Amino acid sequence: MGRNLGTAALLFVAMVLQVTVLNRLGFAVVPDLVLLLVIALAAARGAAAGAVIGFLTGLAADVLPPADHVLGQYGLVMCLIGYVAGRGAVRAPMLTVMTCAVCAPALAVGVGALLGDPGVDWGAFEAVWPGTALCNLVVAPFLVWGVNALFRVPRRPRKKALVLGGRRP
Repeated sequence: MGRNLGTAALLFVAMVLQVTVLNRLGFAVVPDLVLLLVIALAAARGAAAGAVIGFLTGLAADVLPPADHVLGQYGLVMCLIGYVAGRGAVRAPMLTVMTCAVCAPALAVGVGALLGDPGVDWGAFEAVWPGTALCNLVVAPFLVWGVNALFRVPRRPRKKALVLGGRRP
């Protein structure tokens, strides 16, 4: 219960920081702190928890001002990214986090285009995606480290080799 409340509080603070600080800095591109936090939490907690965290966070982001898109758009994107991050983090955690951090903005643009968002076109994608992907790549390792330190995610133990008669097989 405490872990879930801590997760909700952390996501709430990230949403407030994103809207009030990062989006108002005046730079052309900024990292998507909420998306990166969803990816880091999904990598730490698994696929099912990542999908639920992503869906609920996406729905909250959909209604957070200035919302000018279809309700559920970010819910779908973050649910998919949370599931993929939780699923892929079993084998290659940091590679999965980096891949999701780069691909998630492209997925968001693709879903927006499918839903008929008037602000989404190829020119806007080409102008914004490389910078956003680079910002996300720079910030993602720090968020993963912070989530792991905050929630003390245990490392998975390695399987030891079977020793027969003092020799390795």
